[in-house]
Amino acid sequence: MPGRFQLGRVLIVALVLTAVVAGGAIYYLQEYAYYERLEGEAIALTTTDGTRQPFPATGIEAIDAYSSPIRYRACFTSAAATPDMSGYVPYPGAEPLQGPRWFGCYDAKEIGAALETGRATAYLSQQDVSYGVDRVVAIDAEGRGWVWHQINPCGAEVFDGHPAPEGCPPVPEGIARQ
Repeated sequence: MPGRFQLGRVLIVALVLTAVVAGGAIYYLQEYAYYERLEGEAIALTTTDGTRQPFPATGIEAIDAYSSPIRYRACFTSAAATPDMSGYVPYPGAEPLQGPRWFGCYDAKEIGAALETGRATAYLSQQDVSYGVDRVVAIDAEGRGWVWHQINPCGAEVFDGHPAPEGCPPVPEGIARQ
């Protein structure tokens, strides 16, 4: 009997250790792996006439990951605050996605609350930065700003395996499910 008891203990310890290692690996892959800090980033917004225009920003911190088109995040400050933004295209339905915890300047809950209460306003930076994904910029009244990539309505339908809705650009080969 003692041999079976020892074998059971060894199996339990092996199972627990495997779970801990797998959990740690998953955490690391989600929080740290693939991300890289970007240098020389500039902020641009789409104007109401459809052109992209550089936006005066300082202190830009940005990260991105090649593993997904929606992992881009950036933070900045600007002297141009929300009241002076009438020449840019607003972005209704902006929903900031959570970034990695170590990227401290970007807090999706704080940004979302600022958007909901009207303390910040979202604008289109670039439509279809990759198919179905827009770059969104939010700016508050103090001139703090945040940037993220968000799936747009065309991307939402196509990524769910449906045909592109009317008015959407053609779906590039390899994106749509057949």
